[in-house]
Amino acid sequence: MKLLRFRYQNQIHAGVVTLAGIVPITAINAKFGTKIPNDLLAIIESGDLTALKDAGQAEAVPPTEITPLLPYPVPPKIWCIGLNYKSHAEDINAVQPEEPGSFMKPASCMFEPGGNIILPPPRISNDVDAEGELGIVIGKKCRFVPMEDVPSVIFGYTTTLDLTALDVLVKNPRYLTRAKSIDTFFSFGPVIVTADEIADVNELEVITEHNEGICSRDFVRNMRHRPYHLVSYHSDFFTLYPGDLISTGCPKGARIKAGDHVRARIEGVGTTTANVTAYSG
Repeated sequence: MKLLRFRYQNQIHAGVVTLAGIVPITAINAKFGTKIPNDLLAIIESGDLTALKDAGQAEAVPPTEITPLLPYPVPPKIWCIGLNYKSHAEDINAVQPEEPGSFMKPASCMFEPGGNIILPPPRISNDVDAEGELGIVIGKKCRFVPMEDVPSVIFGYTTTLDLTALDVLVKNPRYLTRAKSIDTFFSFGPVIVTADEIADVNELEVITEHNEGICSRDFVRNMRHRPYHLVSYHSDFFTLYPGDLISTGCPKGARIKAGDHVRARIEGVGTTTANVTAYSG
């Protein structure tokens, strides 16, 4: 099942992607008399998709008539993983860490999928890259999750765009979060695909496109720390909540400048796109 949040006729909806188009939750409730919350994070928190199984019988909206949005604007937590692919480490002359190189990002750095990455003023950074990644969406409150139980706590997967001010990072690599948290330095969605649709997450190919060309591509199986391990590992340190995101790393980032277009693409999961603009404040 593929879920998303979108704007249609000046109203914001959660909905289901079907062969006929986008079915709003309100249309499902009207068709079947259900009371599904019109909120994607609330649906994830409920853990119950039963009432959505027959979404294809409700009235659909053409995809061309909607504006896709972030699946939810404030994730409970955003964790990202650095240098998880050897090619990315080589690209920035870094050594892959033995343990997951994890860091958090604030919700203030998010932008809508399909929207604009606004580059910081040159005095702040003049070397930014955009990284297409696989995002894990947590579906249950959990802690100390053994590897064999990880599938039961994953709601689904999405695509993410994670950005880095590389020159800021070089100045003080110890404070990675600052280089990663500038406004418009993260997006995800617009689609979240439920985990049951992915036969083997390790066989997914993560692609970063830059100005319609391919900047990098690699398979999840080549990560140093694969998705199930990342969930289990991080659950040892803190409670994971429904809607938490773990963005799992990029094979190689695309150096971007104003006027560029970038896209994260994972077949079977979705795409996240962005246009790059200069700061004009």
